[in-house]
Amino acid sequence: MEVFFQLIEDADALKAAVGELRRSNRIGFDTETTELDPHKGELRLVQFSDARNNYLIDLRKFAAGGETATAESLAPLRELLSDASVMKIAHNAKFDAKWVRHHLGCELNGIFDTYLASLIIAAGDTDRRHSLADAAQYFCGIELDKSMQVSDWSAAELSRSQLEYAARDAAIMRQLCEQMTERLANDALERTAALEFECLMPITQMELNGFHLDTGRWREKLERVRAAQEKAADELQNMLSSGVAQASLFGRSEINLDSNQQVTDALLGLGIPVPASMQAWQLQPLAEQYPVIGKLLEYRAAAKSMTSFGENILEFIEPSTGRIHADFRQIGAPTGRFSCSNPNLQQIPHERDYRRCFTAEPGNKLVIADYSQIELRILAEFSGDERFIDAFVSGQDFHAATASQVFGVRPEDVTDDQRTFAKRLNFGIVYGIGASRFGLMTGLSQSDAENTMRRYFGTFRRLDEYLRSEGKRLIEERTARTASGRLLRLRFDENLREAVSSAKRYGLNMQIQGTSADILKRALRLLHDSIARTSARLVNIVHDEVILECAAGDADQAAKTLEEAMTAAALEYLARVPVKVDSHIADDWTKEPVRTQAQSGLGG
Repeated sequence: MEVFFQLIEDADALKAAVGELRRSNRIGFDTETTELDPHKGELRLVQFSDARNNYLIDLRKFAAGGETATAESLAPLRELLSDASVMKIAHNAKFDAKWVRHHLGCELNGIFDTYLASLIIAAGDTDRRHSLADAAQYFCGIELDKSMQVSDWSAAELSRSQLEYAARDAAIMRQLCEQMTERLANDALERTAALEFECLMPITQMELNGFHLDTGRWREKLERVRAAQEKAADELQNMLSSGVAQASLFGRSEINLDSNQQVTDALLGLGIPVPASMQAWQLQPLAEQYPVIGKLLEYRAAAKSMTSFGENILEFIEPSTGRIHADFRQIGAPTGRFSCSNPNLQQIPHERDYRRCFTAEPGNKLVIADYSQIELRILAEFSGDERFIDAFVSGQDFHAATASQVFGVRPEDVTDDQRTFAKRLNFGIVYGIGASRFGLMTGLSQSDAENTMRRYFGTFRRLDEYLRSEGKRLIEERTARTASGRLLRLRFDENLREAVSSAKRYGLNMQIQGTSADILKRALRLLHDSIARTSARLVNIVHDEVILECAAGDADQAAKTLEEAMTAAALEYLARVPVKVDSHIADDWTKEPVRTQAQSGLGG
């Protein structure tokens, strides 16, 4: 694809180019940088394309005029990027938005992200690829040469090939947007796309903000975990030694504790009926009867902590900020849930010793809020079960209320075991749990598990009807949708019973978990707008939990603002079920007793 361009290297040319671009309501946008990390590299080129022109702005030429001159001469560029009335079409716009925010000091507004749009349209098709080259080929039938992507963008003078490459990437955007807009409309995905595009800037800002990790506390924790792992390993070797087939002439027989096969053989040698897969949820019910199983789970937990959450986490601290700037993928799963990497802050263990290592900087506080049982509330809304809804409306302990109904006892007489069973059932229903799995989780026999579930669905009859009818629809239509309209196309072999059952569970869960993701993303946009001119800044999210950092004196107001944004977002999707947000203010990321809470009335 041949493309012509104009290279912009001075203030007058930039002003004229921006004036021309403003005549269009949608423009292609891209950047070229010298590194992948905005803390480490230079924003070299900014590219725009409208229906008539392709402009390449070489920011290095502007930097030669000094900081003050640069700020003045680049003002038209900043205004254009910030103007939400002019649509900027970009692929993986979060990357470009981070560089714009960090190096130009402005937000990127009015975004249409072709990467996010491609993911949304794919509707869970894992065979699809979503790079710009893949999207251009799939939607427009155009092959893009990406060989110049890894060329030297720090060169004093960029080559003609580099400039043509940069212009071409921006030029393809309008055509790509037109094709995707039509597909989004045909599949009723416009609301989902708008939700994702509006959430992009809050996530961009969160990644740039980073999260502070106290390295001293982290290393102290690692020493304790290392000692616990060594102690558990020694005790486990003692407990397993008599189950090892070949005894050692020099004392106890030792095996490789990280070998699933060797551990299984040793346990079988002890007469313990362990499952072949040796998954934690399968082993847990055996722990009370067989102490060696409990010790194995303890060893595994410590070993995983050292591998996943060890010294490697410290490597991700950015020297210039002293903070961790993780990478969040907005659509990390077909449900719309986020995923996180470098490092995965969503997988930091819940134990206080880990969470307390993530702290507010001196003079600041963390404000931590989460939705109370949001997925169960969504299920209640979807099912329309009056008893299920009333259990939330009453404001009492939901799991105790459920146990009271299921076991036929007064709420004040519910035992801890009954409440635990009810809690596991409540959350298990969201994931399509069956009697066999529930029995394994709780240690109940198959018949007792079936009877417990029968009483549960006998109590919530409308919920039972909903799960059956919606499950049938999912299989017949092979599609699932969240409250925002996010689409999942179910792919399964209807001749395989297990494949059909799995697809039904996946579809039901997607609608609930995905609506929870929808709510969080809407909350993040509302929050972003509300805290724009305050000291509060978003530093982390974990599914239904949001963490802010702010000046200590602003903490109470930040907590109120956070609660209001989260509640308002949920009520856009839930009409009958009340929403509850719990929050507290702390010096570190720990679960302290709730100090404030917002509870909405019923939505309209």
